[in-house]
Amino acid sequence: MSTQTVAVIDYGMGNLHSVASALGHVATGESIVITADPAVVAAADRVVFPGVGAIRDCMGEIRRLGFDNLLREQVASGKPVLSICVGMQALMQHSEENDGVDCINLVPGQVKFFGEHLRDEAGEPLKVPHMGWNQVNQAIDHPLWQQIARDSRFYFVHSYYVQAEDRKLVAATTQYGVSIDAALARNNLFAVQFHPEKSHTAGLQLLKNFLQWDGRS
Repeated sequence: MSTQTVAVIDYGMGNLHSVASALGHVATGESIVITADPAVVAAADRVVFPGVGAIRDCMGEIRRLGFDNLLREQVASGKPVLSICVGMQALMQHSEENDGVDCINLVPGQVKFFGEHLRDEAGEPLKVPHMGWNQVNQAIDHPLWQQIARDSRFYFVHSYYVQAEDRKLVAATTQYGVSIDAALARNNLFAVQFHPEKSHTAGLQLLKNFLQWDGRS
């Protein structure tokens, strides 16, 4: 049986090495490759689409390198695809960040700013960006939640949050002044706002589940 390849897409915007290192930590023989080569991504068995930074810069590089169309092709191919943080936001139609940026438009929905005067349920002010550990409330049963306790805590760093148009796609939510779509799932695509590579046991379990996932929910 040939070794499966996991392509971590490199468009210059992401903590690629920590994602690749975490995947390598839970791999059971899979080859983890950081690549900017569309041919390598197309030939891979699984694709990880990470992202960190400002959405305008990210989308500029994604479009310049043709990764918007490549990602559409990979999702259409049926192979398992995992998007992380800004990689999740880039899937949406539009982001409010940087005075408004059109995104890849793979998933209907918007990326919204938390606001200047964000408060918790008790009326206490909340800092933006949302940075640190927060409880993730699983909304559906999904193979990527296997052996992860409901309401487990994951690590977040973001100033903008996703609101999917189709609420059936929401795989998990998180509360931080507003309800955040913390994970989305559609067929062979799974996307998370948090950083599984920084989320210790629960995050590593999610990455392990991704490596074993056949792309069906």
